Amino acid sequence: MAEVAGERGNTEHTVTKADLVGEVERATELSRKESEAVVETIFESIITALQADDKIEIRGFGSFRTRQRRGRIGRNPKTGAKVEVPPKKIPFFKPSKELKDYVNHPHAAGAAGSGPGAQD
Repeated sequence: MAEVAGERGNTEHTVTKADLVGEVERATELSRKESEAVVETIFESIITALQADDKIEIRGFGSFRTRQRRGRIGRNPKTGAKVEVPPKKIPFFKPSKELKDYVNHPHAAGAAGSGPGAQD
């Protein structure tokens, strides 16, 4: 029996890129190699957009953007010496209301993509 990524009862499980590729392969009937290309293309598109300071919005799922972290003075944990930490951008994900509802009420919200607020 094929399991959908994340549907494993109460046992803790980490969904890997290989799991996502397998899910694309199963859902689309594409070859393994084509499914890998789909997953890689999505990840690369998100990374490229974040590098360009673009915001990625996936309706019903959430949005990705970067946030600027200020520079600060940190400490080396081994020596205790002060170290200057430069400012940097960090990726930030904000889940949509629909995603939060799916996570908190999986049976009431229905299957992902077919629940309330799902758009094509």
